[in-house]
Amino acid sequence: MQIQSPCVVSLVWRLEDAHGQLIDELAEPMEFLVGGDDLLVKVEESLIGQQAGHQCTLHLEPEHAFGDYHAELVFFEERGIFPDEVTPGMQFEGPPEGSRTPDMPAEVIYTVTEVYDSHVVLDGNHPLAGVALVLQLEVRGVREASEAEIEARSVGDADLSVLAAPPAGSVIH
Repeated sequence: MQIQSPCVVSLVWRLEDAHGQLIDELAEPMEFLVGGDDLLVKVEESLIGQQAGHQCTLHLEPEHAFGDYHAELVFFEERGIFPDEVTPGMQFEGPPEGSRTPDMPAEVIYTVTEVYDSHVVLDGNHPLAGVALVLQLEVRGVREASEAEIEARSVGDADLSVLAAPPAGSVIH
């Protein structure tokens, strides 16, 4: 079956930064909806018209992946509004309850990057924002998408970690 929108593809990949540092490797095939919210636009474009067995290497600049890094999405919040067990790497959707920063976007997932006695640093950028990427991918299978998948704009079990398309106008995990 030829890949077209909408359909479901099974992919494996290796994702590196522009310096060859491994970021993610998907060795077991996972399904993604082409024509939905599961994949970055440039990844989908490279797949359209291809079939199972297709292999390619994509060089993705930040504007075609997770965008540029925006320093204005880094915030300092009082340590007291966070749970005692707050640690770097934890994530919060929207501003934390008790936030005193009036301009924190509500639809952003914030990652704790540093924890100090008096404050916590929150970063609303995607962890790969500002990073040029090299993606080696292989299509292991192609199938028709179900009505439920098309309606949901996603395959239910897709891991939307690194190749997920960020929602329009927002920065995500």
